[in-house]
Amino acid sequence: MNPLAFLRSRPAWQLVAAALLVTAGLWFAFRPAKAADENLAVSAKRGPLDIKVLVGGSIEALESHEIVSEVRGEPIKILRIVEEGYLVSDDDVKTNKVLVELDSSKLKQNLVSQDITFQSTASALTEAQQSYEIQLNQNKTDIKAAEQKARFALMEFEKYLGTKISAEVIDRLGLREELAGTNTPVRTNVAARVDFTQFAKAELLEDGVAKQELRKREDELMVAKTTSAQAETKLAGTQRLFDKGFVTKSELENDRIAFDQGRLKVDAAVTARDLFIRYEFPKLAEENLSKYDEALQGLIRARKEAVSKLAQAQAKLRGAEGRFEREKRNLEEMNEQIEKCLITAQKPGLVVYGGGNQRMFWGNQERIAVGAQVYERQPIITIPDPTKMGVTVGVHESHIKKVKRGLKVKITADAFPDDPLSGEVTKVGVLPDSENRWMNPDMKLYKTTVAIEGTREWVKPGMSAKIEILVKRLDDVVYVPLQAVTSREGKQVVFRPGSERPTEVETGDFTDEFIEIRKGLAAGDSVLLRTPSENKAGGENKSAPEAKPAESTKETAVH
Repeated sequence: MNPLAFLRSRPAWQLVAAALLVTAGLWFAFRPAKAADENLAVSAKRGPLDIKVLVGGSIEALESHEIVSEVRGEPIKILRIVEEGYLVSDDDVKTNKVLVELDSSKLKQNLVSQDITFQSTASALTEAQQSYEIQLNQNKTDIKAAEQKARFALMEFEKYLGTKISAEVIDRLGLREELAGTNTPVRTNVAARVDFTQFAKAELLEDGVAKQELRKREDELMVAKTTSAQAETKLAGTQRLFDKGFVTKSELENDRIAFDQGRLKVDAAVTARDLFIRYEFPKLAEENLSKYDEALQGLIRARKEAVSKLAQAQAKLRGAEGRFEREKRNLEEMNEQIEKCLITAQKPGLVVYGGGNQRMFWGNQERIAVGAQVYERQPIITIPDPTKMGVTVGVHESHIKKVKRGLKVKITADAFPDDPLSGEVTKVGVLPDSENRWMNPDMKLYKTTVAIEGTREWVKPGMSAKIEILVKRLDDVVYVPLQAVTSREGKQVVFRPGSERPTEVETGDFTDEFIEIRKGLAAGDSVLLRTPSENKAGGENKSAPEAKPAESTKETAVH
């Protein structure tokens, strides 16, 4: 990868962080090569080099239990709620400890009035429900029959051509997806688009009807050729005997007739085989494929008809439910709504107010507290699983090929830098993060999930953390700070102290601080961190190297 293109694709905070890391690494790991370039020259080193991907993120629970309001209708008030940060124990789950109590007074008042006309609408609702169930079962029967017909047609097609060729044809035409219900296009006959004569070879066909037929005709041809050869040999012998007067002309004529018949049989066998390959084989193959295609079309129609009929039954059922709900909502549902005003502990864990997904917004919602109004399906409490914590980070597209599942990860929480955590990459996104792409179209980040191994009491959701993904370890290589390598005329070069002529090098893997030098430098060789022109511009400044690299150095910076 061109380091310049890589650098320009990084966000600003990562560039600053990487620059600071480079400065610190240079200050402590390297010593000046010459007194005149005390702050600008370093020595190439040889030794192990860990190739890492550094990203930042926040610790979160990989699994959590979200408690939402299940009370339908208008917003409902919170009467009491456990304090945020309360640790739900296993005993709380066993004793059904109340975590949230919602105001059910209005629901209880409505419960009495809703019983007045319940019986009058229950009958209509029951009838609509039964009609729906009948239609649903009928749809299953129709679809099952259509699927069975399609499967049988497929079996006939496979029986004729063999499973390998039939699978190749079906996959090429996308018919397998149609049988599975994942692809239902409107199209013309697909069988005419396949040239079956290309498969009319015994070595291509598996054991099937077509191969048996072809083998039969080839066997007949072989027998005819053998018979013809025998007749020819016999005729030649009879001719020699006739010439010497040992046999009669009649015997010679009989052998000649047998020879002619043998040749005719060979010609007939060749014609029969060629006709089978040219006409009968593709015709029967296309016919079987067409039957399978027609069966699939029937299956598609059955599915569509099932959807249409079921939609009609659903419309009648919803109408009955609407009238039932409008006149008198059923009492059982109202009782359930009242029961749902008491939310009890279901899983142990730490109580966090609101939803775990902070990107969800509720119109005019209030902060979760006693007296606040909550809506149906609005998250009230989230209980993260403390035994399954991790970090979801965005890995830049330049590194995504390096990051794979199973790689070991070092996780350092900002709040506890002296107690690093270990983890493992469990999931790598296959497409760039859509939310980040919407905010920054030029930034391509792939969501990557890192699972934390083991547990720590101090690990809490929301903690900021630095993630170091160990991609691989180079055991014995020469390396220099990445600032020392720049690009000139399409080549990677470094500058040696006391010389303004660049030294061409061959680079390899790189980290946020160092880059591997495969050719051009040896361990102990001194190189400048800035180009000679930059050194001259810096005057007599003897301070440590700046964190921000010069323009020529930016071309090879990694972060």
